[in-house]
Amino acid sequence: MNVKRTFGTILTVLGIIGLIYTGIGIIQHDANFTTLTVVGVIAIIFFLTGISLVRTTKDEA
Repeated sequence: MNVKRTFGTILTVLGIIGLIYTGIGIIQHDANFTTLTVVGVIAIIFFLTGISLVRTTKDEA
């Protein structure tokens, strides 16, 4: 199993979780705006980095 692809998958899942958390916080008006902004930006970075790692890693058997 490729370590880069696994790490990319983990980053992608963490990004999705962060984006869902941010969306729920915006809809329910629960968290502070600054907290939601920071979590949202970090989630987008994780998501895009994870997708990039999964796409660019070659499968070698």
